[in-house]
Amino acid sequence: MPDNTHSALITHRTLRAGGRGFQVAEAGEGPLVLLLHGFPELSYSWRHQLTGLAAAGFHAVAPDLRGYGGSDRPDDTAAYTIHHLVGDVVALLDALGAGRAVVVGHDWGSQLAWHTALMRPDRVRGVAGLSIPYRPRSGLPPLPALRRAFGDRHYMLHFQTPGVADEELVRDLPATFRRMLGGTSGGAPAVDPVVPEGGDLLDIYPDTGALPDWLTEDDIAVYAREFGRTGFTGGLNWYRNLTANWELTAPLAKAPIPVPALYLAGADDFVIRALDPAHLEAELRRWVPYLSDLILLPGCGHWVQQERPTAVTEALAAFCRSLEPSDSSTTSSTTLEHR
Repeated sequence: MPDNTHSALITHRTLRAGGRGFQVAEAGEGPLVLLLHGFPELSYSWRHQLTGLAAAGFHAVAPDLRGYGGSDRPDDTAAYTIHHLVGDVVALLDALGAGRAVVVGHDWGSQLAWHTALMRPDRVRGVAGLSIPYRPRSGLPPLPALRRAFGDRHYMLHFQTPGVADEELVRDLPATFRRMLGGTSGGAPAVDPVVPEGGDLLDIYPDTGALPDWLTEDDIAVYAREFGRTGFTGGLNWYRNLTANWELTAPLAKAPIPVPALYLAGADDFVIRALDPAHLEAELRRWVPYLSDLILLPGCGHWVQQERPTAVTEALAAFCRSLEPSDSSTTSSTTLEHR
């Protein structure tokens, strides 16, 4: 898969891991940092961090995750549970020859990173979640909880019916990525997560007619080309296992994250923009006792590692260095920035 100006420093290969094929992008040498993307993204979303972390002395690896890009895309919806996905991370660590690694995730990749730390802390030196904070397993299954809060047309409920969102998203691929990425960027109007009656998924996202300065037509072309080849079903299948994941994680109810951790998000991220920063910090410190930093970047939206590549790379490098040469679980002061 082509990369932009970083392409000369980033290499691509396919790894066999756990019996499946994963296309990975990587750069650098040193302690391993595994970068897990979200929806609807690819390893490409980490292009800035791959080169930045390599320059900082780390081996940065970003896979196309199960269902995406050049990696395997099982047909069975049930093959995308959190157990399968954490198993993929462990298999990738094995294939890369790493006993342990720093695991970093954004969006759905953040959920995967948190759960990898919960399920296999022996393989995780530290965990960094971008955009999605760690929340312990809820007492109510997720789909009924969404219906109670938003009615029947929340976008995650819209995702549940096979074929519907899959078809909406491929109709005009450049428009899909302009609206989904640009419409939840910093400075964009607030997003209503409810699909309007008689509308489709893209009606959620405002069409401003212009790309934010961090997103180029070349970037759009990379995403459109890959998703035009693969479709969106693999990524949507992660959402179609929300109930299964809730059932499978019953043994982890009220479990804290047991390894050193970092949380970083855009202050304008639709995931957290309605939250009080003090409450967000209190909940994170309750459930992530070895949290080293909570960083909110003013004016930044959901696509934090692409919107603010330098700030994110510097924060990740500092966190990774804090784990060298030992895995101290001592907490440090919070860096909390918000408007």
